[in-house]
Amino acid sequence: MKFYFYILTFLFIANFSFANNDEPSPSDVGVDEKLGEMVPLNITFNDEYGKAVNLGELINGKPTVVSLVYYRCPGICSPIMSGMADVIDKLDMESGKDYNVITISFDPREDYLMASEKKKNYLASFENKTTNENTWRFLTADSSNIAKICNALGWKYIKQGDDFAHGAAIMVLSPEGKVVRYLYGVEYLPFDFKMALTEASEGRTGATISKLMKLCFSYDPEGRKYVLDFTRISGGIVLLFMSVFVLYLVVKRKKSVSKNNNSEIKIDSDDKKV
Repeated sequence: MKFYFYILTFLFIANFSFANNDEPSPSDVGVDEKLGEMVPLNITFNDEYGKAVNLGELINGKPTVVSLVYYRCPGICSPIMSGMADVIDKLDMESGKDYNVITISFDPREDYLMASEKKKNYLASFENKTTNENTWRFLTADSSNIAKICNALGWKYIKQGDDFAHGAAIMVLSPEGKVVRYLYGVEYLPFDFKMALTEASEGRTGATISKLMKLCFSYDPEGRKYVLDFTRISGGIVLLFMSVFVLYLVVKRKKSVSKNNNSEIKIDSDDKKV
């Protein structure tokens, strides 16, 4: 009897042990969007020169694009950064001046020397931009601060051996540090990139063309891109025609009143002559 009891106890413990050592599920990887939420501005990083900096001074009152990668990544991190370099190079806005670009390693084992090397390589890849040290910042951090920025942005990843499984996306913050947009994939259209920055800059004076674009386009969360907003455009056209029609009626009424007044004046004048 005791023998069977030991066997059952062993099987129970083994089953419990295996149940608690399951591989992480796919839901542990990806992005849990935090749209509209503020990112803590006191999160501290080490920049590409080994200097401690916090997120608030990096954002510095400008819309900011943030990417989370790790510099040793053998997978999609390099395509993400290459996609960013390509769109930054093509955009008719100046990074480091009109907006900020920040890349953060979520691997606490990586240091500022690796960040500095990545920065040098990607800045050298620009063809159409005159670059300065603030064009694109590359950062590292300890595990505590990495957890803070990942939680604030909804960035989820799991460790697999010496590497990590993670998604592909970049995040756009407002000048105050609010999460306003996620752009997914490893290639980013200049139009989508600029529209995200325009939305992030809301409340600040922008180019007229940017305001017009924002009126005509809206973000499609399912398609993960900006699309022509036919409802908004058709509504604007209807409003325009109504305004023109009301203006026409007002002008017509004024002309009619003016004509009647002239007729009355003429009749009075004729009466006086008689």
